[in-house]
Amino acid sequence: MELAYIPSPSRGVIHLGPIPLRGYAFCIIIGVFVAVWLGNKRWIARGGRAGTVADIAVWAVPFGLVGGRLYHVITDYQLYFSEGRDWVDAFKIWEGGLGIWGAIAFGGLGAWIGCRRRGIPMPAYADAVAPGIALAQAIGRWGNWFNQELYGKATDLPWAVEITSSSDGRVPGTYHPTFLYESLWCIGVALLVIWADRRFKLGHGRAFALYVAAYCVGRFWIEYLRVDKAHEILGLRLNNWTALFVFLLAVLYFVLSAKKRPGREAVVEPGAADSGGSADAEEDASQEKADTESSEVSSDMEDDANDEAGSAKKG
Repeated sequence: MELAYIPSPSRGVIHLGPIPLRGYAFCIIIGVFVAVWLGNKRWIARGGRAGTVADIAVWAVPFGLVGGRLYHVITDYQLYFSEGRDWVDAFKIWEGGLGIWGAIAFGGLGAWIGCRRRGIPMPAYADAVAPGIALAQAIGRWGNWFNQELYGKATDLPWAVEITSSSDGRVPGTYHPTFLYESLWCIGVALLVIWADRRFKLGHGRAFALYVAAYCVGRFWIEYLRVDKAHEILGLRLNNWTALFVFLLAVLYFVLSAKKRPGREAVVEPGAADSGGSADAEEDASQEKADTESSEVSSDMEDDANDEAGSAKKG
């Protein structure tokens, strides 16, 4: 007998008159707002204009939703195209099923289009929104709780999630709440990126690379707890291989970027400084100016020393 557990909601949708309010969609919407809000604050702190993050999100979010759904449908095609299934369900995104890998890839494509239209460096934008994306994932994972999906192995731990639905092969009982584990991990990733960015002044996409690498570490071990059916390669779930591959790419980018382009971008949005820059942007600009002046002073002193040495030889 379980002494404590996390109860699942009796239903994942509430009808407000004729309008259905679905918990899964509600979590995604809240996550997007949080990501844009935090990204906007970080963008302004870097010297960008208010509202730029939201303008680019208009491109990134739809692309991300399409990409996330495509990844899910392709990797779990049997849920929609096998015998007895209705392929129309592949379009019912409110019933759950978004692959983060596809969402980030296609969302990045949408963000690139938005950045290109505004003449903004994509890496700088990615750095600004990175922790917000992690928080959006943390919030979005609670949509799985509303749908009673993506839980782990059976357990009697006090924080186990109770599954009451018996549809689609579910067996009522208490299981590891992998949605909660990933949600908490994503919050930790967001805090890590914010701390590292402030401590080391990450730039040129390295804050985003840190977010990707840290998320992949958590996703790798959380996959081991899940019991839903998934394609496997050499004994590992497909998402494990994806997490490992993306982790290596993120680390490689971080290292190469630090060597080739150390420091942080002095300007992230053309013309934004004319309307008043942020403290961070002014600090970076002041530091760059100080370095330049110091270099000029050193050069002048060297020239003076050479002139004096030449005069001494002539004397």
